[in-house]
Amino acid sequence: MPQFQAANSGSTPAALGFSMPAEWEPHETTWLIWPHNPNDWPDKIDTVRWVYGEIVRKIAPAERVRLLVNHAADEKAARRFLSRAGADPGRVEFIRHPTNRAWTRDTGPIFVKSAASGHQKDHKSKIQNPKSKTRGTTAIVHFHFNAWAKHDDWQKDRRVPETAARLLGKRLFNAECNGTDFVIEGGGIEVNGRGTLLTTEQCYLDPKVQVRNPGLGRREIEETLKTYLGVTNVQWLVAGPVGDDTHGHIDDICRFVNPRTVVLIRETNSKDANYRPLAENWERIQDLRLENGSRPEVVPLPMPGPLYFAGSRLPASYANFYVANAAVLVPTFNDRNDRVALGTLAELFPDRPVVGLHAVDLVLGRGTVHCLTQQQPA
Repeated sequence: MPQFQAANSGSTPAALGFSMPAEWEPHETTWLIWPHNPNDWPDKIDTVRWVYGEIVRKIAPAERVRLLVNHAADEKAARRFLSRAGADPGRVEFIRHPTNRAWTRDTGPIFVKSAASGHQKDHKSKIQNPKSKTRGTTAIVHFHFNAWAKHDDWQKDRRVPETAARLLGKRLFNAECNGTDFVIEGGGIEVNGRGTLLTTEQCYLDPKVQVRNPGLGRREIEETLKTYLGVTNVQWLVAGPVGDDTHGHIDDICRFVNPRTVVLIRETNSKDANYRPLAENWERIQDLRLENGSRPEVVPLPMPGPLYFAGSRLPASYANFYVANAAVLVPTFNDRNDRVALGTLAELFPDRPVVGLHAVDLVLGRGTVHCLTQQQPA
């Protein structure tokens, strides 16, 4: 195994006092990419565009939306769909940037924020504290997207963080390990904003399937995540539901709802294909510890009944919700467990409404509302 080497360790996000905030902390903006690739939603792309109208309608009252479009014709179509869906295009900033797909969680800018304490100088050494210069500011980390190590067309998507940094005038940190670009997706990580990050072994430690960072093991990946996201505690669950095109993204499995509480999906039907892999996560989470050594509170989220397309199981999961300033958007699937999931999350988010979002069409693309969104912290 190669020796881990931090890249420019004195000027990394962690060294400068940056860390990734939790999703429920205040946003300035939600980023989206207008759906344009018909292969993602066969025969359903216009239906999905109507769903985008609903997403923007729920988000825009309390934060701006930045929407990437391929060209002028896409912008015109987006404005029409949003207006007819009752969303306010005036709350949307349209950014022309070509993309391969619309999964903004994985291709969009991942933000870190400085929370450095405010003393300006060490009075003995008279040396400026580098953290004081960045206090309260945000920056972007460029994790080098490669289409989940599965598809060949990712070159346009990989440039999105660069475009965002240039547009916003933000510092862009280049994530690397041992001199090589480091690959991770936003859907593959979950943070509580206090130092703990969750991910899965299936996604980032499988030595044969969809290998993002060849040659890197658990230690190298953990240290790189700590370096670029400012976390101190990396915890691993096992695997995700059947049909997940990403091979185990955490945002279909387990999510923080506050610094000390997670929801974890559970399949109760012992004959279902998801029963065993999801049960392994419940076994593993008994040993999970937060950054202070305590155990998190774990609340079960049900699974909807199986959904299929062309004979293939789809990764429908209530865990793929998005926490916006104005609401929590929860995917629903015309299933009896919809109301159970909505009720559970409503109790856990008393500070904002929990809203169901019809996702039977969205999940044809093997992702739902969390996969489509990326937050920019205030």
